[in-house]
Amino acid sequence: MVNKELKILCPNGHLGFAPTKEKSFSIGAATKPDYYCCDSGSDDIGPVPLGSDTSASHYEWQKHDIELMLVEARKQRVPMIIGSAGDTGSKSRVDMYVSIVKELTKKHNLPKFKLAYFYSDVDKEYVRNKMKQGIVIEGLDGRKALKEEELDKTTKIVAVAGIHPYIKALKMGADVIIGGRSSDCAIFAAPAIKEGYPENLSYYLGKVLECASFCAEPYGAKETVIGTITHSDVKVTAMHPEQRCTVASVAGHAMYERSNPFYEYFAGGMMDMTHCRYEQFNEKTCRITGPKFIPIDGKVKIKLEGCGKIGERYIGIAGIRDPYTIQNIDSVIAWARQQVKERFNEEDYQLHYRIFGKNGVMGNLEPVKEIKSHELCVIVEGIAPTKEMAEELTMIGTRQIFYARLPEVKGTAGTAAFVVDEVLPASPGFEWTMNHLIPVDDPLELFDVQMIEIG
Repeated sequence: MVNKELKILCPNGHLGFAPTKEKSFSIGAATKPDYYCCDSGSDDIGPVPLGSDTSASHYEWQKHDIELMLVEARKQRVPMIIGSAGDTGSKSRVDMYVSIVKELTKKHNLPKFKLAYFYSDVDKEYVRNKMKQGIVIEGLDGRKALKEEELDKTTKIVAVAGIHPYIKALKMGADVIIGGRSSDCAIFAAPAIKEGYPENLSYYLGKVLECASFCAEPYGAKETVIGTITHSDVKVTAMHPEQRCTVASVAGHAMYERSNPFYEYFAGGMMDMTHCRYEQFNEKTCRITGPKFIPIDGKVKIKLEGCGKIGERYIGIAGIRDPYTIQNIDSVIAWARQQVKERFNEEDYQLHYRIFGKNGVMGNLEPVKEIKSHELCVIVEGIAPTKEMAEELTMIGTRQIFYARLPEVKGTAGTAAFVVDEVLPASPGFEWTMNHLIPVDDPLELFDVQMIEIG
């Protein structure tokens, strides 16, 4: 028999990216939710963590957030679900989270429980074989269908799971689930659908909970919210004493990040939010009705995210306060670029300049007739096949800002710029090579759910 309502607590819009705020989490935990769920990943952080198989989030922050959830969930004997483990959901990140759970279980002497996990890594030969069979790997966000040369450049691929591995794990009796790369919404929609609630409301529940307190006002990140689903509506409530979930904040969150703000794709279907109705249920709670879920006929398609290494990378920083240099910054950058070109000629490298403070616009590279800023910061990024070359080209590209030959400068332009004496090593450079959909016969085809006992 299906319960009248289901409550899911979300403590953080991206687990570990910054620590969960404990006060609002404790307030939420005291309401005794049915599930503790959190998304731990995003492609917003760029391709470097996936390519280098590392986390953008600090290890201790991730551990802190897992500990809050695990201890409360096991105390209350309710399931805990984390998806896109360690920012990217790769095998090493899932294993890291499983290891953290084991460590925390010992630390708190938790009774035995079942932990399910799955990986999202995809062998690129699997993709290549699909292409050889004539299967089109459809591009997303303006990308064309995948070509073999793009696949050749790819060094790391993860598939983005939908609800299916989470539902399977719950049906297997999992108390804790650590998922590989996943649709943000699926982490929350899966338990609701498994418990018998409508797909349309369940996916909207996931949509409104995925970023936690981003759906509340006033703005305040890393605070806990609780979503409550019934068979007729979704309600979302802010736990922080000074935050509220309002019609404006919830509707705005639902639409802010989409190229088409009313639709969002999931494995097997599409959300249509044009019919949503938002009502202020009480001071801290917004009620939502009317979202639609449109199933897609034919094979389920799973999103693939892939990246490839483009080279080693160094960063340089230049601060400029001389008014004449500031007004001629485009000529200054052109001079610096030319000096790098003369040194490396046609060798394979990339050199990027990002100008901060150009009339208040960060990273503005477009010509500006009159720059009103009194100070600029220029970030120089050099990428090359070797560390030695990347360091040298970045150093030339940074220091030559100081040596740019401007027509009105007489003698030494000693106040033109302050440039760091050394450039700084950075992580290798990676680029996204895949943002595509691959058709599968079974939505679990790429996600093998495993179960172990802990405690």
